[in-house]
Amino acid sequence: MPAPPTATPVYLDHNGTTPVAPDVLEAMLPFLRGEFGNPSSATALGNRARDAIEQARARVATLIGADADEIIFTSGGTEASNHAILGFAGAAPAGRRRIVTSTVEHPATDMPCRRLADRGFELRRVPVTRAGRLRLDEAVAAIDDDAALVTIIHAQNEIGILQPVFELAAAARRHGVPMHLDAAQSLGKIPLDVRAIDADAMTIAGHKLYAPKGIGALYLRRGRDVPSPLAGAGQERGRRPGTENVPGIVGLGCACEIVGQRLAVDSGRIAALRDRLWERLAAGVAGLHRVGAGAPCLPNTLSLLFPGIDGGALLAAAPSVAASTGSACHAGESRPSAVMLALGYAPEVARGAVRLSLGRATTDADIEHAADALIAAYARERRGP
Repeated sequence: MPAPPTATPVYLDHNGTTPVAPDVLEAMLPFLRGEFGNPSSATALGNRARDAIEQARARVATLIGADADEIIFTSGGTEASNHAILGFAGAAPAGRRRIVTSTVEHPATDMPCRRLADRGFELRRVPVTRAGRLRLDEAVAAIDDDAALVTIIHAQNEIGILQPVFELAAAARRHGVPMHLDAAQSLGKIPLDVRAIDADAMTIAGHKLYAPKGIGALYLRRGRDVPSPLAGAGQERGRRPGTENVPGIVGLGCACEIVGQRLAVDSGRIAALRDRLWERLAAGVAGLHRVGAGAPCLPNTLSLLFPGIDGGALLAAAPSVAASTGSACHAGESRPSAVMLALGYAPEVARGAVRLSLGRATTDADIEHAADALIAAYARERRGP
């Protein structure tokens, strides 16, 4: 089977970002051209822009089982997580000063939690198993009447492992503790229902599900009155003031509608391709280790540890494959992934990390080419000059 030209590498970094879907772009274009109205203006253009925002809000809500008035549009996942974490902490009763989170959070969760620790909150980072799953007994023990917030990543962005969010939400509910879920990486890849999970807040990032960068949303359960970290005019019910990013919002709404239509088919096909890629690589690289094997995982994510080599060096030696060693937020760093270290891997082992994440456009031919390229690059790098 002929390999694709190296000018267009096989793209296996969909956990880093996804391309904007063609239908999403088409939905956005009118609002980048003639439909340029300000949604706060009482003009015909403004009214149409406002109607488009509300249609998008309903589409996002439908995908996650929420009501439209529980969706707040943001600039992305980081803003949504900051809004929820800092907001819930700010609204916590005086006696509740513990933030319960994990050791494998995205920086968008970890950094606001650190700021809260600087303000006197107790930060309880619950460890994970070697497979990347939260130690549930320790998490449940930490959720008590002293807790102000549980904030947890749904699918770990580097390894794709899913956390036991139903059990965490149940423990939080027993003690009246709000729970924030970072679903930036999971939404669009697996079914997600905020009512079934019983979450109080949830982060959505548009560019992880074929919408553009610079748009996201926060689900905030109706009745949860938390202060906004922003001040300004009354947009988004005063929670996210500033003139709305109408094209981005429309794009996110369209992307969510597409996910609802094709998720079941996409996830099954992508999971089969992911497993084929693992089979090919495992057969061609002696000692290759699959992180989180056997644990619940996103259908598109394959997290690997290549023995005796630096993951970044391996990918540099296979330029026809576009992938990463871990989170896009740490691109270019040569030190071992903090997530791999949190899983208990030694630094010299953790340096071999490579994350391969598939998407809608991934084909059988892509998988064969990527496997051949990575196996050949590994053999060359291990032989040396």
